[in-house]
Amino acid sequence: MGVRVWCFAHAGAGVSAFHHWPRLLGPGVEPDAWPLPGRDRRRREARVTDRAALLEDLQPLVASLARAEEPYVLYGHSLGGIVAHTLARHLHERGLPLPALLALGAVPPPDGPAALAASADLPDAALLALLDTFDAVPDGTGPGDIWHRMVFPVLRDDLRLAGALRTAAREAGDPLPVPVLAVSGREDPLVTPEVVAGWARWTTGPFVHRTVPGGHFFVRDRVLPGLIGRAARVVERVTGPASAVVRGR
Repeated sequence: MGVRVWCFAHAGAGVSAFHHWPRLLGPGVEPDAWPLPGRDRRRREARVTDRAALLEDLQPLVASLARAEEPYVLYGHSLGGIVAHTLARHLHERGLPLPALLALGAVPPPDGPAALAASADLPDAALLALLDTFDAVPDGTGPGDIWHRMVFPVLRDDLRLAGALRTAAREAGDPLPVPVLAVSGREDPLVTPEVVAGWARWTTGPFVHRTVPGGHFFVRDRVLPGLIGRAARVVERVTGPASAVVRGR
């Protein structure tokens, strides 16, 4: 018995974003990162850039969650947050078991400002310059190097996906009946805590907002998995307000 946390990474990233989570989540909580096509072991597969293609790709996971007998948590970071929200909405629309907690990190709500999601079709130089202002480009990166050839096209398509998912969520409009834990980075230049707090409008369930140290990529640090681990253990013990999930922090 335990709680599985299904994890979805930020744009341009794969499962390595969560490589340290197994030892930091704590006892009784097991992470399972879902790689989108075009990266990691799926790097030769065509990338997805719209909601229909994403949901088709997620069907094996949907089938698994439909059979779930234990509570589970969805966590998504940045792009992964809107992916997790899209999955939760899909499950709700089909009357399937919802996550005991939808945890979202460094991601604006569908009706909030999202500078990068609207920038997917900028010319390479302009998009790279914009990404660099948010520390999303490795130092020394330039045209023709391995990051530019291998990661940049994935990141661009991920931004297209983020834009499509945000549009679809706004068109659906209604909030979800699921507890939401929204996490922001105190020094995040891309998605401020004030913006992340807007997720309160997108749930009819309990809502909690927490701010942790770090910039946009605080998923790589120790504080976030500790917070998610504590939340998951409370989810396993009780069915109650999401505020109980993060009480004591």
